[in-house]
Amino acid sequence: MVEKFVGTWKMISSDNFDDYMKAIGVGFATRQVGNRTKPNLVVSVDDQGIVCLKSQSTFKTTEIKFKLNEPFEETTADDRKTRTVVTLENGKLVQKQCWDGKETNIEREIEDGKLVAKCIMGDVIAVRTYVMEA
Repeated sequence: MVEKFVGTWKMISSDNFDDYMKAIGVGFATRQVGNRTKPNLVVSVDDQGIVCLKSQSTFKTTEIKFKLNEPFEETTADDRKTRTVVTLENGKLVQKQCWDGKETNIEREIEDGKLVAKCIMGDVIAVRTYVMEA
């Protein structure tokens, strides 16, 4: 099921990301950079079932490797230390990050051949859309 996400995805739009970053506690300077950054998302799966999500940009490259449903420690692009678990729910790749008593979800799904990532913190939702690179 994860296979449909595999590939290199180029960001084409980002809506409400500044409000999302504010909601998770990202400072002003980092938000300014985050708003200007249009990262590529590279998704791969190895033969052991380990999924790799790599976010590449001129500002920063981050990478997480995990098995579905197995919690792991993540250091996010904005330097939060989270306990993260990624699950597959109704065809969506759901990344749940917990830190300091807070929780945020990033739901990724394929819609009309595009990868749509919804970043959710409480009632704040950012939507970032990617297309597969040729």
